[in-house]
Amino acid sequence: MSRTKDIRQSVEAELVFDPLVDSTDITVHNLGGEVRLTGTVPSYLQYLEAATAAQRMAGVTKVHNNLEVVLPTAHERDDTTLAETANTVLRITIAVPAGVEATAVHGNVTLNGVVRYGSERQAAERTVAGLAGVRGIKNKIEISDDADPVDVTLLVSDALDRNALILDDSEVDVTTNANTVILTGHVRTWAEHDAVLAAAWMAPGVYDVRDDVYITG
Repeated sequence: MSRTKDIRQSVEAELVFDPLVDSTDITVHNLGGEVRLTGTVPSYLQYLEAATAAQRMAGVTKVHNNLEVVLPTAHERDDTTLAETANTVLRITIAVPAGVEATAVHGNVTLNGVVRYGSERQAAERTVAGLAGVRGIKNKIEISDDADPVDVTLLVSDALDRNALILDDSEVDVTTNANTVILTGHVRTWAEHDAVLAAAWMAPGVYDVRDDVYITG
């Protein structure tokens, strides 16, 4: 069996295995480890989970998520109701600071506001991702902490050195452009990759993270 076919079949099997994904209408394409998902899923949460499931497979170096969210009639919400629900859960979620707000247009939610940390920005997105009626999310939350870029670089580098998931034979370089962290280099697995990104987002003053890390598989 060719490696290309093996990767595709592994991803297909993982999508079937994952209880959070209905893989009925998902098609998996593979080109040299770059996997593309096409077809439809019945929720935005499944849209995210399908990509996560594909990333777990050995040999997958990149996932292109071209899935479309087609909501069942029972899960459809008008935009006013969806926005009200999203704002309610944002207000009662302790990981999301006050001032973050959501609007909705045709089921696509936009998040606005100002937070101090990238982790808070991500928490807001996770909070609304599982709501019925969500077709997509655009995260426009800004980060206010004006940290020195040199300090940001040192903080992220130290965090990577402490992380047990990032093994010695992985190599990640951290640079900054203003308050954008640029990650380059290579890691072996998606778990290492996700740990690198999480560490970068946790540092104060990080406005954005550019992910140029390569997964060797």
